[in-house]
Amino acid sequence: MKQSQDDQMTDKSQDNLRQAALDYHEFPKPGKLEIRATKPLANGRDLARAYSPGVAEACVEIKNDADTARKYTSRGNLVAVVSNGTAVLGLGNIGALASKPVMEGKAVLFKKFANIDCFDIEVNEPDPEKLADIVCALEPTFGAINLEDIKAPDCFIVEKICRERMNIPVFHDDQHGTAIVVGAAATNALHVADKKFEDIKVVSTGGGAAGIACLNMLLKLGVKRENVWLCDIAGLVYEGREAEMTPQKAEYAQKSDLRTLDDVIEGADLFLGLSGPNVLKPEMVAKMADRPAIFALANPTPEILPDDARAVKPDAIIATGRSDFPNQVNNVLCFPFIFRGALDVGATEINDEMKIACVQGIAELARATTSAEAAAAYQGEKLKFGADYLIPKPFDPRLMGVVATSVAKAAMETGVAKTPLADIDEYKRKLDGSVFKSAMLMRPVFEAARSASRRIVFAEGEDERVLRATQAVLEETTETPILIGRPDVIASRCERAGLKIRPGDDFEVVNPENDPRYYEYWSTYHELLERRGVTPDSAKAIMRTNTTAIGAIMVHRGEADSLICGTFGQYLWHLNYVQQILGRDTLHPVGALSMMILEDGPLFIADTHVHPEPTPEQIAEAVTGAARHVRRFGLKPNIALCSHSQFGNLDIDSGRRMRAALEILDSQPRDFCYEGEMHIDSALDAELRSRIFPHSRMQGTANVLVFANSDAASGVRNILKMKGSGLEVGPILMGMGNKAHIVTPSITARGLLNVSAIAGTPVSHYS
Repeated sequence: MKQSQDDQMTDKSQDNLRQAALDYHEFPKPGKLEIRATKPLANGRDLARAYSPGVAEACVEIKNDADTARKYTSRGNLVAVVSNGTAVLGLGNIGALASKPVMEGKAVLFKKFANIDCFDIEVNEPDPEKLADIVCALEPTFGAINLEDIKAPDCFIVEKICRERMNIPVFHDDQHGTAIVVGAAATNALHVADKKFEDIKVVSTGGGAAGIACLNMLLKLGVKRENVWLCDIAGLVYEGREAEMTPQKAEYAQKSDLRTLDDVIEGADLFLGLSGPNVLKPEMVAKMADRPAIFALANPTPEILPDDARAVKPDAIIATGRSDFPNQVNNVLCFPFIFRGALDVGATEINDEMKIACVQGIAELARATTSAEAAAAYQGEKLKFGADYLIPKPFDPRLMGVVATSVAKAAMETGVAKTPLADIDEYKRKLDGSVFKSAMLMRPVFEAARSASRRIVFAEGEDERVLRATQAVLEETTETPILIGRPDVIASRCERAGLKIRPGDDFEVVNPENDPRYYEYWSTYHELLERRGVTPDSAKAIMRTNTTAIGAIMVHRGEADSLICGTFGQYLWHLNYVQQILGRDTLHPVGALSMMILEDGPLFIADTHVHPEPTPEQIAEAVTGAARHVRRFGLKPNIALCSHSQFGNLDIDSGRRMRAALEILDSQPRDFCYEGEMHIDSALDAELRSRIFPHSRMQGTANVLVFANSDAASGVRNILKMKGSGLEVGPILMGMGNKAHIVTPSITARGLLNVSAIAGTPVSHYS
């Protein structure tokens, strides 16, 4: 029979996906992992410290005190993913070697989501007791063990032996990781359905490791054992049954004459499927209780497809193991963060209290407002708590701080933490700082901003990034946000984005189409600019349509303290209105300063936007302004005036202007370090600079680069952002007394939050 065109296209698509997956694993180098050194090894001195004779000192310290291994080796941040390949994903017993891509992938997830180093270890050993012996022998190397893809009931044996003999956390993710995420999803499903664990009837299919662990977790959360009905390939697990039984299944044996899933499903509040495709039939779903939770977690085909379940139970709350349906039960929500918390307090085990803390942390995070980063990673999805959003998305960066902190706290409270934390709140801030690259550097700015409650007006109030930033401003600062935009549009977009905030209730809205202050605004604008060709009619039009001008007028009139604009449009267009309205008395734009957060720390770039070809006087002003603003971040300014000319070696325009700026700066005492003119490499390499210009006044590496034209400054800024993985804070508009900041269209919601903190700092803190 000739294959249909649709079938041929499907086969081709599957072939393309298969090849893409294989290419991903092969190129640019085979596999998904590599080992990198954390210390330099560039000369004989480094070699003597890294190996003989210096390494002996670390060895002796560890021999005298085993706990110092966390201090002198990577053990405290090193996890082993161990498998014998007997139960790999949906592939079954494929053997240790064939399981290696999966274990490498698990190691990558540890690193990506929790910055935990990981070795994958595949072992050709089917005997569970011998496998446990091998794992136990690895204890000196690792801070924790993640058992993976070991068939049931062998996995129970291996984990039990290892937990009893090892003094480090041992965690079988297939069991407990799945159980934790199911526990979090079930917690929130019952919250949505207005039910309680102690009242519900649970029917489960699948008596393997994950299924049993999930039932055990549900009992810990309050489900009554007599309300749990476990079915497997042989039907209901009942007292006296002999076929397909294990000690773990026997714990859930019911004293009943019922025998099949169809017999026991009536009135069930929660179906938990960890079995196989199409096990749960629509007619069975019809018998379930009102507002049932259906967790059909078999992969790739669930026990029932969501559409089939909702056809008979429209109010069903459904989770699957697939990413193409809402509520994917994915272990990555759990295992990186439970290990992070356990490792950071030197836990000797992962106990029930730590697991429940993990459940609660994940569940609570889903009920909070969705992060802007998660929304950006899952564009088009409605991430609002409810039946279709029970658990957070894996790329929600808040998981690290919330879950790992909950786990660490539980470990300390239960006495299994060998190195308890002195300050749990500071620990969470540190974790957040490792995820949100700007968090630690922005702390001094946020702390200064909290000393005064300033009113920040956002010109583009209908932009979703602005709305998310507004939510964060209200949650994390003492500032008062004011949004310019149409109230109905803002309200609908808040609802669509899953935000709790609402115009009028949580923040003020200025509606350009209908605001009672319209006459006052346009007449003020006309008064300021009537001798620059602005007529009453043009003033009226601008105050109806130009939100940047409206925001600037509000600041001018004292109705707001600072304006943030520029989420769309060209920088200099916005600057024109800011300068027209707010550039008075001693205020004028000095330059735009961007802080680029790089792997080895921050680097400030100026002037990126304001002056295309600054004069020496403007360059000197930019240098002075940059020094002032760098101090806001708790840093000591070290400023390099950059040019293609280096210490006078070229008679070119940029060199001449830089040298003239240097003379202006030298004309009076300065309380910061600056030097120039020089190449960028000389600015960033102190050793190179000392060879070229031994008597330089600058010591160490420059942390501020000031350029002779905006093309160069903006180019460096964009290269660092796109190719150097730099995170930009700013740009900060210098010289305007913190009355206005103009961002760029690429800014994120967190970037807007950072700029609002900068805008929220009183001038007295940095002037």
